[in-house]
Amino acid sequence: MPEAFEVGLRVARVLDALGVDYFVVGSLASSFHGTPRSTHDIDLVADLRPAHGPLLVAELEEDFYIDLDSVRRAIRDRSSFNLLHLATMFKVDMFVLKTGAHAREEMRRRRRVEIGEDIRSAIDIATAEDTVLQKLVWYRLGGEVSDRQWNDLVSVLRVQGDSLDRVYLKRWAAELGLSELLVRAFAE
Repeated sequence: MPEAFEVGLRVARVLDALGVDYFVVGSLASSFHGTPRSTHDIDLVADLRPAHGPLLVAELEEDFYIDLDSVRRAIRDRSSFNLLHLATMFKVDMFVLKTGAHAREEMRRRRRVEIGEDIRSAIDIATAEDTVLQKLVWYRLGGEVSDRQWNDLVSVLRVQGDSLDRVYLKRWAAELGLSELLVRAFAE
């Protein structure tokens, strides 16, 4: 199992133990649903509440650099914070779940997948459709110049093909103002 997934599993186990809903997004999700590529960070979305902050830090601070003030601020502002796995120097970007309709839908649709040979290797991951939509969001936020974001989302479209829920993709692309980018991605 790649180190990135192992580090992600360590954090996911703590979130599971705390009863926090979460899912993997970003390059790990696009590698899972599309063409695998190397990465040195892990992106997670978690439905963290204020009471989770100190518990999360207590559970992870032995293996990670994690700052309680940053965690509290991210939970309050519904933004993000970083953890750094000390043994591998992998960075974990933890995004606190937003309050919008699409964020809630992503959480509802997430899937638990086995990435190893035992039950402790299960992790929640964004669906292929939501991975494409988030890559489109990040591509747009980055000024529509990131080849990495674009190639990731196109690879998910290619690999998943007809199994994608195109109605869902088109609906949320329209809601998020990304329809023209989705059409362009499908054309590629």
